[in-house]
Amino acid sequence: MDPKVWMYLVYLAVSIGLTVWVATTLSRNGMVFLAEVFGDEKLAKAINQLLVMGFYLLNLGYVTVTMRSGQTIADTSEALETLSSKVGLVLLVLGALHFLNVFFLGRYRRGRLRQQQSVPPLPPAGRLPMHPPMPPQGPPPARA
Repeated sequence: MDPKVWMYLVYLAVSIGLTVWVATTLSRNGMVFLAEVFGDEKLAKAINQLLVMGFYLLNLGYVTVTMRSGQTIADTSEALETLSSKVGLVLLVLGALHFLNVFFLGRYRRGRLRQQQSVPPLPPAGRLPMHPPMPPQGPPPARA
């Protein structure tokens, strides 16, 4: 069989395996974070399922789009080099998606917590002095 076909098969197996493993790990361990972000367990479970589905769609779509290789692969070493760059890109996409999820959910959480606070985040350090407005200045009085 052609080394390129083996590379495609290994690429799909590794990429799909990594995607499923990362998605289940993030889903299981992210529930505590999502419950804290949204303050509602039922809403957190629904959002978690939507995030997992979006994660699968984005990453598996990326895997299938980048599967094709225009390089001519003559031997196994070239196939492994191409495979490693493709799997590396998949890992970078997985990391970027995870980072963006955590970043935006953290921003949402901070905004929600800020709205729930009844006092300002920091107490005032003091007051600015209030000076009465100055009367308009005319020409200086003449000296005698």
